[in-house]
Amino acid sequence: MKFLVVLLLALSAQAAWADGDALSWLQRIHAATQTLNYTGTFVYRSGDEAETSRIIHSVGRHGIRERLETLDGRPREVVRSNGEVKCYLPDLKTVKIDKQTDHKAFPAFLPKNLEDISEHYEVTKGGIKRVAGHECQLIVLQPKDKLRYGHRLWVDASTGMLLKSETLNAKNEPIQEFEFTRVRIGGKIDHHQLESRFLARSRAWHVVNSGATATNLEALGWTIKPELPGFHKMAEMMRTQGGSTKVGHVIYSDGLAAVSVFIEPMGDKTSMPPPGLSRRGAINIYSRRVAGHLVTVVGEAPAESVKQLAESVEYRKP
Repeated sequence: MKFLVVLLLALSAQAAWADGDALSWLQRIHAATQTLNYTGTFVYRSGDEAETSRIIHSVGRHGIRERLETLDGRPREVVRSNGEVKCYLPDLKTVKIDKQTDHKAFPAFLPKNLEDISEHYEVTKGGIKRVAGHECQLIVLQPKDKLRYGHRLWVDASTGMLLKSETLNAKNEPIQEFEFTRVRIGGKIDHHQLESRFLARSRAWHVVNSGATATNLEALGWTIKPELPGFHKMAEMMRTQGGSTKVGHVIYSDGLAAVSVFIEPMGDKTSMPPPGLSRRGAINIYSRRVAGHLVTVVGEAPAESVKQLAESVEYRKP
């Protein structure tokens, strides 16, 4: 009898989620990536470009740990653990070490606080579709302005895991897509599965540490005052590039899109990229020269947003 009561409660809770408003589904996505183990293979597509990756994600007493490995093209492996990110590049015999920022990638890119999302996106429910063998609820995020892209998200009805996402341009055309082709949600993950398969070999490789440290760029003379509603500063740091050059780095996000500002001294370099706008898939890049520095803004946002942010960067000698 007790088992029957528990089963009925579980089924009632699941039904409540299924009938809940669209925003509650976004909350489920965040909760799933913070509380569930999962392994799987997903495909990234943008234009003519495609890449397949394997992901192993574990939540335990040591926090959230993850290993991501590309399965085609040039080999690359990313291991995340305890706020540290290591990127293994076997072709270059190089390991890049960086700090984990608050903004994450598919399928764990939704933040805990969803207030800004509901303020700047219309969030609605769509139909049901099977993804990687799972029944998924479609959630549509339509931007309320032209400063951000739209999104379509397919969420596993049983667990809340995000199994497919599309980024949409102003014409509602997909310009970027992530989709699981195979996925296992739940179950035990051995800690050896989270170790890089290049770990032993990499001990003799070149190590590049970003040396990222929190900083105050305003104290150095830099001000960034973007008029981008909903985009908030997530991190402000100074990192090392090329072993010696100090580059300012500021990250802004509206909860879905992340946009980075890089401020790099030009010195006597002649190989700097020309100022202006360029694009790669859903990523827009805008560069301009300010007070002997190259200011570059990179992000998953429309060109106008990236340009506005770059044009707001100013320097006054402190």
